[in-house]
Amino acid sequence: MSDEKPVKPEKAPKGEKGPKGDKGPKGEKPAKAEKAAPARPSGPPRLLVKYQGEVLPALKQELSRSNPMSIPRLDKVVVSMGLGKAVAESSTKARENKRFQEAESALTTVCGQKPLICKARKSVSNFKLRAGYDVGLKVTLRGRRMYEFLDRLIALAVPRVRDFRGLSPDAFDGRGNYGMGLTEYGVFPEINPDKVTYQQGMNITICTTAGNDNEARRLLTLMGMPFRS
Repeated sequence: MSDEKPVKPEKAPKGEKGPKGDKGPKGEKPAKAEKAAPARPSGPPRLLVKYQGEVLPALKQELSRSNPMSIPRLDKVVVSMGLGKAVAESSTKARENKRFQEAESALTTVCGQKPLICKARKSVSNFKLRAGYDVGLKVTLRGRRMYEFLDRLIALAVPRVRDFRGLSPDAFDGRGNYGMGLTEYGVFPEINPDKVTYQQGMNITICTTAGNDNEARRLLTLMGMPFRS
């Protein structure tokens, strides 16, 4: 018998692992199902089509203007909520208050856009308020979302207001902007009334490019705003 010893295989350096055998189907993880993106409505908003097809030609004739850029049009819509009760209940932690969180969720659902949290600019001792406290919510809508929100406001939300007899035709600020208020945000069909714990109102400001109140009033009337006669 020979005295030769068997040669040992060389070890791989530290940090490196040797090749592993191919795993069968047990080692494969099932592919995760991709979440379907929410379907977006096709085509331009209904209120925008109405403005371009009916309102714009009518205003051109009434105002005797040939330049379409000089015709009044909608600029933006600002929806805001004041949450003084939430501040009074929890002061510095108003954002963690259930009333605040419910209002933020409802405003997001109604407008389709996450609201901006407004903070107090000054300290008022009588209201136990300090500068920097979260006191309200605000959403600025432009473009497609603006027209879709106004369409739902005029056609669905306003007629559902209790004892509704028309909007005031005099609530303009002298610069062509109209302001209105709702005592309950539950008039919007997106809100489930069974899940509403705290009733909360909202302020709605419709900004236009009109130079005076008469032109803005006529624009909103042709758009379908139900003003009181």
